[in-house]
Amino acid sequence: MSDPLRQELLEIFVGRATRRYGLSEINQLQHALQAAALAEADDAPPATVLASLLHDVGHMIHGLGEDPAARGVDDVHEELGARWLAERFGPAVCEPVRLHVAAKRYLCAVEPDYFGKLSPDSVRSLGLQGGPMSADDIAAFRANPFHAEAVRLRRYDEEAKDPQAQTPDFDHYLRHVQACRR
Repeated sequence: MSDPLRQELLEIFVGRATRRYGLSEINQLQHALQAAALAEADDAPPATVLASLLHDVGHMIHGLGEDPAARGVDDVHEELGARWLAERFGPAVCEPVRLHVAAKRYLCAVEPDYFGKLSPDSVRSLGLQGGPMSADDIAAFRANPFHAEAVRLRRYDEEAKDPQAQTPDFDHYLRHVQACRR
């Protein structure tokens, strides 16, 4: 008997994640696999590997069509994805996902060279997402116990856009599901 959660994740990521990832030369599935591979190579804990794999699930479950940012719409995919994940996983998976956009805003505010590392698509969405954080936003972000893992995930997210990257398949990362389930 197969695991319904595993089947649901496969349907979303293997079935729906073939759209192009923003303006890059890869699709959503390749981006997810690369982010998870980077987390695994960095010896991240299983929850962070899984969060890296699933961080953009909100892009695939909203009904806004492809690339809403190009139309000036923030799809709030981090909130939508975190809510969806919270029904299935604990906070060690959900919170870094919920905070990965805030982590981009944070890094743009605290690291002078971070903005220059953003892809054109990330620059465009940054404006819709509120731009770099204010001092008060930075303090609030740092107060969240999952902020460091969100920053870690954000760095994998930014790096996971290589059309030549070779990664394990989706099933390889699903071995972390059981340990991270709600």
